[in-house]
Amino acid sequence: MSIILQTVDLKKTYSRGTAQEMEALNGINLEFEQGHYYSVIGKSGCGKSTLLHILGTLDHPSSGQVLLNGQDVFLLSRRELAKLRRRRLGFIFQSYNLLQEHTVYENILMPLHFDGRKPDPDFFERVNKLLETADFMDKYPSQLSGGEQQRVSIARAIMAKPDVILADEPTGNLDPKTSKQTLDLLRSAVTELGQTLILVSHDMEVAAQADIMIKIHAGEILDIVTHQVTKHNQCVSNS
Repeated sequence: MSIILQTVDLKKTYSRGTAQEMEALNGINLEFEQGHYYSVIGKSGCGKSTLLHILGTLDHPSSGQVLLNGQDVFLLSRRELAKLRRRRLGFIFQSYNLLQEHTVYENILMPLHFDGRKPDPDFFERVNKLLETADFMDKYPSQLSGGEQQRVSIARAIMAKPDVILADEPTGNLDPKTSKQTLDLLRSAVTELGQTLILVSHDMEVAAQADIMIKIHAGEILDIVTHQVTKHNQCVSNS
């Protein structure tokens, strides 16, 4: 079992004025194995987005650890953490977050551009063939449908060959048909490219398509359900 990402007693508390505090996460212990597809589901305010943001180092925990390949990411300097985000984490958002003044080609290569790296031509071709984005490389995001924009955002997340892809409600703005196509593409990224996918959703139908579904309630793990596993056996634990 190859554990790529792990949380240890992860807690997050937000202040609500001078006297009140809200626990968004309360002692989360999880292990994510390389090359598997995970979903995190729960009602609004349960802590699932907070968990995703902390896993992606976009937010800091109040206490506890996030280990990427055994390394505590929050012991890194700001510069090292930014480098880790560029190279080892990929992000997919509900609102796509594409740069409107840049072409599809430029958007897809943006993480590599910021990191001063050139794309691997063979991998670039493989990803764009998989996601069917090759036909609109010269277009701008405003010229694309919602489904096409999400495919571009997936290509952008994958292009830097990250260890982990973090997806925050990636089908939230899509119609049912396009939503299914998007989830199929994300599944392909796991099975064909060997990347780990962690997807947050409030939709049970979407979450149930993952290998392993993590249910969160009031900042705690409520249940972990294995539907099917891409390569190995169950690889998440709540200890």
